Amino acid sequence: MSTFGSGLLLGLLLALAAALAVWSLSRRRLPRQASGEAPQAHHELPPSLLDALQQMRIKSIMLPRSEIQGIDIGAAPEQIVSQLRASAHTRLPLYRGDINHIEGLLHVRQIAQLIGRADLDGAALLAASKEAYFVPESTPLLTQLLNFQKEQRRIAIVVDEYGDVLGLVSLEDIFRELIGEFGNLDEIGPNPAIQPEDDGRYSLDGSLHLRELNRALGWQLPCDGPKTLNGLITEALEQIPDTCVCLKIGPYRLETLATRDNRVVRVRAWRADAARGQR
Repeated sequence: MSTFGSGLLLGLLLALAAALAVWSLSRRRLPRQASGEAPQAHHELPPSLLDALQQMRIKSIMLPRSEIQGIDIGAAPEQIVSQLRASAHTRLPLYRGDINHIEGLLHVRQIAQLIGRADLDGAALLAASKEAYFVPESTPLLTQLLNFQKEQRRIAIVVDEYGDVLGLVSLEDIFRELIGEFGNLDEIGPNPAIQPEDDGRYSLDGSLHLRELNRALGWQLPCDGPKTLNGLITEALEQIPDTCVCLKIGPYRLETLATRDNRVVRVRAWRADAARGQR
């Protein structure tokens, strides 16, 4: 996207944030429903969206390190080309040997004409890349939104106090958080990572963020530790399951259905109390 386009999108995001804040305050003044019942809880919004964005940290919404797709520029040219062709992302971190050693950020569009060449190697990718943009994990969402505008960036690498890579956050992640947390989820459409089953249970993608899952289903799975469903399960089991197992976390039941590449990729989940009510 051009600099103008990126700036326009950021401006729209800030305008949306302000508009949602005003909308939130106006909804708090609405009278009770005709039946005398208070509006449903999922329509309740914080008094100030901007304050909430300032309190939330990018670590809570970032793509975890284990799920970052990047290119090892130290790999053989044929491996690099294979990784580029298989990637579903247009912006890829370039690292050397280990994801902690990120040396650049590549926009695939910049080298699309080079992918078919036999001499495409790590040096060529690095020459076509931009300098990586690093941000601390404790940065508030609102601050990062403004920093994206100031730096004319759309993606940042999240690091801890020692400089080790923790994850990746994008402008789109913040936008999604704005809509998911403070907008009307019914207007966004179903989440493909959450598939309802006929018996009231759900088939879930293991990479699903817990905050996103909790918002979509009205659940309260713990988010103060691992950020993804896979991370929650492997932490609770203290291992990566190689067979189907079922575990209990509060009122929730999580059944692993499939694992691949050292992670849980498919899970069946349900609330035990909800399941009892359906019998």
